[in-house]
Amino acid sequence: MRELLESKLARFERLEKDLVDPDVLANSDRLAQTAREHGSLSKLASKYRRFKQLVDEMNEAREMVESGDAEMRELAEAEVESLRSEREEVWDELLGLTIGGEEANRARCIMEIRAGTGGDEAALFARDLFEMYKRHAETKGWKMEIMEASPTELGGFKEISLAMEGEGVYRELAYESGGHRVQRVPETETQGRVHTSAATVAVMAEPEDVEVELKPDEYRVDKFGASGPGGQHVNKTESAIRLTHHETGIVVSCQDEKSQHKNLAKAIRVLKSRIYDHRQQEEMKKRADERKGLVGSGDRSQRIRTYNFPQNRLTDHRIGLNLYKLDQIVGGDLQPVTDAMIEYDRQQLRDSMEGLEE
Repeated sequence: MRELLESKLARFERLEKDLVDPDVLANSDRLAQTAREHGSLSKLASKYRRFKQLVDEMNEAREMVESGDAEMRELAEAEVESLRSEREEVWDELLGLTIGGEEANRARCIMEIRAGTGGDEAALFARDLFEMYKRHAETKGWKMEIMEASPTELGGFKEISLAMEGEGVYRELAYESGGHRVQRVPETETQGRVHTSAATVAVMAEPEDVEVELKPDEYRVDKFGASGPGGQHVNKTESAIRLTHHETGIVVSCQDEKSQHKNLAKAIRVLKSRIYDHRQQEEMKKRADERKGLVGSGDRSQRIRTYNFPQNRLTDHRIGLNLYKLDQIVGGDLQPVTDAMIEYDRQQLRDSMEGLEE
């Protein structure tokens, strides 16, 4: 963890210099990108700077304890205790900021929600998840943009992709990656039977342009006419875009905008995020043992949560969490779930890092 913190601080200090570099100031795109990355690292870097300062001050106070007279030793001992208390507090805050690894402090991410087993009911459940995240984002003050959506005739979604931006957005939403299961009586059910259906959620950090360089010859562009629910043609022009990345085989399509140019720009953003996520997932497999105990590891194949409407219960299977206020949660109050996940990871990380704060 110390290596991670040192590398983040070094990067932050490099960005500080870049922000006053005349070459950077003269390039508006580079300046905006630098300022965005600087802002995303600011909280962590500032906290780690303070932690290092406290360690230095404690060492100085300990020297005074050993070398000073009786009165000076008493003052120095009191200072050591005060500094130790603040250092432990700052260390705990650093643990919170590093939950989720190197991607924890990303301020932008892409979320993809897909209907799973369950037909129309699964698509309606995917819509309900979208509405839950939308209302939660509004509460948090995050920006949300629909990148691509495939609606159904009954008002559900086969799949929908969202771009999210805001402080803490990736750290919190990363816990949503995985399989979600719903148990309820569908609106179309005439005999009152409870049905089970599913949806999957994938949350990917959105990389900076410099992190994923995507050249035009690295992907194929296909243009086609956009269509609506049930195959209804809604756009006579070929404004829809499909991108296929040659190396990974990742395919991204976008038809939400009427403008081909806007669809292409959105599709490239999603493709970059998927490529970056693909690389991160491969790296994560190599480091699987290191992340074994952390629930925010983003294992998409895992069934993480059950939404039981008859019992008004949400269960997160990763930590055995049961909350009997499902109506409030699907209404957008996701914070109690997120807080429980973060606290679990914080304790796991605290246990694994015990002694390293010295």
